[in-house]
Amino acid sequence: MRRPMVAGNWKMHGTRASVAALIKGLGKQALPGGVDVAVFPPGVYIDQAIKGLQDKKVAVGAQNCAVEQKQGALTGEVSPEQFADVGCKLVLVGHSERRQMGETNEMLNRKFAVAQAAGLVPVLCVGETLEQRQAGETLEVVGQQLGSIIEAFGVEVFAKAVIAYEPVWAIGTGLTATPQQAQDVHAAIRAQLAAKDPEVAKGVRLLYGGSVKAANAVELFGMPDIDGGLVGGASLDADEFGAICRAAGN
Repeated sequence: MRRPMVAGNWKMHGTRASVAALIKGLGKQALPGGVDVAVFPPGVYIDQAIKGLQDKKVAVGAQNCAVEQKQGALTGEVSPEQFADVGCKLVLVGHSERRQMGETNEMLNRKFAVAQAAGLVPVLCVGETLEQRQAGETLEVVGQQLGSIIEAFGVEVFAKAVIAYEPVWAIGTGLTATPQQAQDVHAAIRAQLAAKDPEVAKGVRLLYGGSVKAANAVELFGMPDIDGGLVGGASLDADEFGAICRAAGN
C-alpha cells in the first residue's frame, strides 16, 4: 500500500514575516497521520521552515539543486550535500518552470543522481504543454522525460524517488486536468515503469500537480494511480493546504 503524499511548492514567494505566518497557520492544522506532508520554500527560508515545522513532522525540501553533489566553484548554486546538511529531505528535479529556463534532460539526469547520492529524495516533475496535449503528444513527451532517467540509471532508482505529473497548461492557470485525464497519464507512467520492474512501479508514489485545490483534491486523489499532490499556489494558504492534506488521507 502506497502512503499518500502532499507537497507544497512555495515557488518564489515569501518574506520572513509571511513565512512565519504560514508556518503558524500550518501549526494549527490537523494534518492526517497517514499522509506524508512536505513543503518546498525558497532557499533563503529553508532553515526558518525546518525550525518552525519540526514539531508538525512536515518535511522540508529544496526547489532546485546544483548539478554537482559536493561543494565547489559554482557561484550562485547550492549543492544537494549542502541542502542535506541543513536538514532538507527532498528536492524538486525538472519542474516545468526550470525546464522552460533551459534545463535539459541531461542536466536533470545529473541533478537526480547527485540528489540521491547526497541522501535527498528527488521529486521528478514531468508534464506536457498545451500545444503538446492538443497535438496528442502527452504520453510521448512524458514518456521521454521519464525515460531519460531510466535509460541513464535504470528503473531501480525510482524505488527512492517520487514522480510528479504536472501538465504545464494547468500550472497557475486555474485549469486542472480532469481526474480521468490525470489518471490516464499516471497509469501510463506506472506502466512504463512496470515494463522494466513491476515491484518498483507498484511502490513508487505518483503525485498530480496543476491547480490542485481543496475543492478538487478528493476526486483527484481518489484515482487509483494518483497518490497525492504537488501543490502550488494553494500551498501558500494554510487552511487550504491543510484541507488538501486531509483529502489525501480519506
